[in-house]
Amino acid sequence: MERRKERNGSVQVAGQESGSGAQGLLLRREMGLWSAVSLVAGCMIGSGIFMSPQGVLVYTGSPGASLVIWALCGLLVMLGALCYAELSALVPESGGEYVYILRTFGSLPAFLDVYIFVLVGRPASMAAISLGFAEYALAPFYSGCPSVPQAVVKSVAVSCILLLMLVNFWSSRLATMLTNVCTAAKVFSLLVIVVGGVVVLVQGHARTEFLLSAFHNTTQHAGHIGMAFYQGLWSFEGWNSINYMLEELRNPKQNLVCALMIAIPLVTSLYVLVNISYLLVLSSSEILSSDAVAVSWGNQVLGSWAWMVPLAVALSTFGSVNGIFFSGSRVCYVAAREGHLPGFLSMVHVRRLTPAPALMFTMAVALVLVIPGNFSILVNLMSFLSWITYGTTFSCLLYMRIKLKNLPRTYKVPTFIPVIMLLASLCLVLVPIIDNPQMEFLYVFLFLLSGFLVYFLFIYFQCQPRCLQMATLHLQLLLEVAPTTKNR
Repeated sequence: MERRKERNGSVQVAGQESGSGAQGLLLRREMGLWSAVSLVAGCMIGSGIFMSPQGVLVYTGSPGASLVIWALCGLLVMLGALCYAELSALVPESGGEYVYILRTFGSLPAFLDVYIFVLVGRPASMAAISLGFAEYALAPFYSGCPSVPQAVVKSVAVSCILLLMLVNFWSSRLATMLTNVCTAAKVFSLLVIVVGGVVVLVQGHARTEFLLSAFHNTTQHAGHIGMAFYQGLWSFEGWNSINYMLEELRNPKQNLVCALMIAIPLVTSLYVLVNISYLLVLSSSEILSSDAVAVSWGNQVLGSWAWMVPLAVALSTFGSVNGIFFSGSRVCYVAAREGHLPGFLSMVHVRRLTPAPALMFTMAVALVLVIPGNFSILVNLMSFLSWITYGTTFSCLLYMRIKLKNLPRTYKVPTFIPVIMLLASLCLVLVPIIDNPQMEFLYVFLFLLSGFLVYFLFIYFQCQPRCLQMATLHLQLLLEVAPTTKNR
């Protein structure tokens, strides 16, 4: 394939022109409605429902309050998704929060968002869930041991991320198919837990005593309630994944809203029913003392078939990492296209038409976070970062309502919904900091401050090393990637 060098140091495929009116390489619109439903549900159903039920129970203090928290988390996510649907109608581009903030508040806030997202947010999610995958995948092989060696867990987590990078690099369609298969397996595994709870209840072996004192010992502590929401909302992370790749969705004006309206209520219902099943089979003390609630449930209900639970959970978490990888790399790709990251990361493979550099960069950051990774720390850090970003995004919608109220909208939510979501975001960010300050929050604040320095140094004043163009040229030739244009 013939190539030529351009003045910016990149290589353009012959027969294609760069620029705003270009006919360059495009990411294909290969995602239909049910693939979008599968992506949203698949990104949400990961390790959280299997690993963090006890986290919600610890902070709420009672089974009844924990179920209420799970339901409220689903409601919050649904309201947030409706706000995002209106934003996608106003700004029909890939990139999610990043592009909404960019078009509303400008370059600096958008850069801070992508600085958090690309360097910590999405890679932290991938690292945490891949660690969960490793623990469940190895559980059958270490059944007689008190714990799995951390070196082995992290090696398997690294292998998971590397394999999924290859899948996403090879074909977006293959990655979508993998997401669909894994999502079907996830829903099936959750249905098995729900049906198992019903069978135990019908047979009269269920622990129904929690119904008599469902709200006994419920916490009144605002900080504990906020942390319970953190733990529960972690299981819903990924509800906004489809917004990150809007340019690859067929008929996005219709399919986006439909996908959200199907996937989120489905997942919320399953989560509440699964937690009820846990409480029918396991006592509160057993749930609190278990590191793998789903496995403990399987040992009591499935008997000799209990090995199927860690297998199903491993497949579930594997698919969730794939979905996050698939959607998260698009933010890196869009930010580079807008000039907030090196332009090399906005290129796609000339034959595979996948954002190979963005995928590799996302993989590299996730691998770094796996090495010192601790699941509970990553959960709290990721939730804190997410709700800072979500709150800023909801304020974008309110700003557009005031400043651009005459702008035509194909979809619109009542104004009280983004107001509620903005207030909820502020509470979820501020209450844990005020009530129970932790070092993780200080690290996030310092990291945000470093983003200002990076922005003014490399974006505003454009202080870039001279070797960057030459490195871009060589990497572009090595990986066979070329610049792209937007899908319209």
